[in-house]
Amino acid sequence: MREIVRNLLRVVLFLFIEVYILQQIPHLHRFISPSLYFLFLLWLPFSVTPRTLLWIGLATGLVVDYFLQSPGLHASACLWLCLFRPFMIGILTPRVSSEFNYREPSPQSLLWAPYLIYISLLTLVHHTWLVFLEWLSFGSFDDFLIKIFASTVISLLLVIPIELLFPRNLSFRTNAGR
Repeated sequence: MREIVRNLLRVVLFLFIEVYILQQIPHLHRFISPSLYFLFLLWLPFSVTPRTLLWIGLATGLVVDYFLQSPGLHASACLWLCLFRPFMIGILTPRVSSEFNYREPSPQSLLWAPYLIYISLLTLVHHTWLVFLEWLSFGSFDDFLIKIFASTVISLLLVIPIELLFPRNLSFRTNAGR
């Protein structure tokens, strides 16, 4: 129950930051659009099933779309992120379950190098799809690539300090806690 409450507080906090802070900042450049709300999806526990993950991603994206008045852009980007997340976790976590007892992805559970790969690739997937949907209505291919790169880098520059400044107290999975 505490895990559900903690994740609900996280999503509310990230949505608040996205809608009322990041989207209200005057644009630094036409290629830079930072996002942070998707970090909630990256931090969900390993135990979330792929089907549940897709529903959570859809709901998160629809809430962001509602507040930013974008017709399904963020919902579809969140769905892509949620489709790739189990695959990335499967690749980056140890195969032997006795070595791996953490509840959620973090620098402590995956170690820094795999965690950076995890957040970088999923951020790239999210931003590529989001920028692709925007690009369909305007822009050149060079603008498309620059905006993907710039938005991904800026978002990662927001995520990494959050990980360093606010480390999560991770608990181990135990047989008694299931």
